[in-house]
Parts: sequence; C-alpha cells; structure tokens
Amino acid sequence: MTTRVVLVDDQPLIRSALRVLIADADDLVVAGEAGSGDEALAIVAREAPDVVVMDIRMPGMDGIEATRRIVASGAAARVLVLTTFDDDEYVFGALRAGASGFVVKDMALDDILAAVRVVAAGDAIVAPRVTRLLVAHFVTTGAGGATTGGGGRSGGGAAGSPGPGSGGAAPAPRRVLDQITEREREVLTLIGQGRSNHEIAGALHITVATVKAHVARLLTKLDARDRVQLVIIAYERGLV
Repeated sequence: MTTRVVLVDDQPLIRSALRVLIADADDLVVAGEAGSGDEALAIVAREAPDVVVMDIRMPGMDGIEATRRIVASGAAARVLVLTTFDDDEYVFGALRAGASGFVVKDMALDDILAAVRVVAAGDAIVAPRVTRLLVAHFVTTGAGGATTGGGGRSGGGAAGSPGPGSGGAAPAPRRVLDQITEREREVLTLIGQGRSNHEIAGALHITVATVKAHVARLLTKLDARDRVQLVIIAYERGLV
C-alpha cells in the first residue's frame, strides 16, 4: 500500500530534498506541496493524504494553526511536525494542536523518512532531542496540565488564534500509575526516554508485537491520545 504524503514548508529547498528522497521510496508518494498553512489546508482537503509533513514557522498561517485545523476537520491525515532545536514553544503548541509526531530538521533525511512511515502506520514519534525539550518544559515548569486526555487522535479543539501557545486544551486530570503492570511501567519508562518499539523490544528482550500490545494497553489505561502523550505522562509521574 502506498502512503500519500503532502509536504508543507516555506523553504523550497527543504521540500525538494524530501521530494527527491520520497521519490526513491517504493511505498511513499508525494501527493502535493505547499509553502504556507493556507495552501496546506486546501491541498489536504483536495488530495486526502495519509501524512502531512508540516513546518512550524511559515508566513501567514503557521504550522500550528494549520495542524489544528487539519485535526479539527476530521481529516484522516496525520501530521508530522518539522522543528528546529530552539522551537520549544512551537513544539508544545503543535502538541496541543494534535500533531502525531515531531522530528528535527537537521536529522538525517532517512530518519525523517522513517518517521513518516511510523506516523503513517498509526504510531506517534518524538525525536530524542524534542523529548529533551519536553523534559525541560513539563518537568521544570510543571506544565503537564497543558496536554489533553481522552480517546481519539483529535484533541486539538476548534481552530483559534494562531501562535505557539494557543490550543485551549483543558487541564488533564492527574494520572495514576497503580493501574498498570510492572512490565507496562517499564515500557512507559522507555517510551519516556524516546525509545522506538524496536529499541524497547531489545531492551526488555520481548518481541515488537508484544511491545505494541503494551503500548496499546497504556494508551487505554492512561487515557492518552498517542505516544507523544505517553512521553509526557512518563515525565509527569517521575519515571524518567
């Protein structure tokens, strides 16, 4: 099955590099490109892609507002946000908007391509460097309440004023870990460290399928939307 990808970045060079990379992949195809949030909304509505690779900082409507509107529209597309190391406030804004993952622009192109596949498969991904931003923000400032709980992958709310801090998510209830097993706690700890399913499987000497089963149970028990929120929960509860 071919995954259809829309590339959104105001830098043609970034789009060109990703387009060339995707062209060499048998399982991915570029369904469209956009240089702004407004263009992204139009292309997503027209092309119905599986994944949107979304830059954050763009003229006009930024990537956070575009992500929020895509998620709020009920589109099937999952959003993978491109960020830079110092974009911390923008990362948290995109998290609240419902992004399914974050990768850093100076990562190897192959790693970004792998992240597209992870998000297309229904998982969420957080680059280790972005995980460290989550540590700095949610641990030292105690801002974990900015996340949302509840099922589904929307969680972004209706479209509102653009900006890194917008999103209007209601404070999440305090989550307790006494309902999860010791093995699930181990998995959650490794998720909090930014480990992939394959890395967790290797560390715990279990299969990837077993890891996925544990992750699914953690999402249900902790009322988390996706893997991104599990990272935050791990830090909120002091597991990492």
